[in-house]
Amino acid sequence: MAKRPVPRYDFKAFGAAIKAARLERKESRKKVCDEMYLSPRYLANIENKGQHPSLQIFFELMLRYNISVDQFLLERPIGKDTQRRQLDVLLDGMGDNGLRIVTATAKEIVQIEQAQPNGQEDA
Repeated sequence: MAKRPVPRYDFKAFGAAIKAARLERKESRKKVCDEMYLSPRYLANIENKGQHPSLQIFFELMLRYNISVDQFLLERPIGKDTQRRQLDVLLDGMGDNGLRIVTATAKEIVQIEQAQPNGQEDA
């Protein structure tokens, strides 16, 4: 029986998100590969060429870097996007003083954005 022709999913955007998150955390590829028992070439191919990771590695990378799969697999993401997931992790690590500062800053940003029509920023 012949294989059903199915277009392969392009993992390039996912790989780029993994690489960006890894660099943001200042983790070397070697460190990640040592901790996850991966070949550096395998991770490099995922990050740079969009190689299809195994389901297990896909899952582990997604959890390690708080990447939202919804934004890559769904046309209309239903959950939090990667940026919001990563912000949640940062907020979880803050104490009361940090949370008060972030809350005040967020409120100010909302007020400024609501005052500007059509989301335009000041030049």
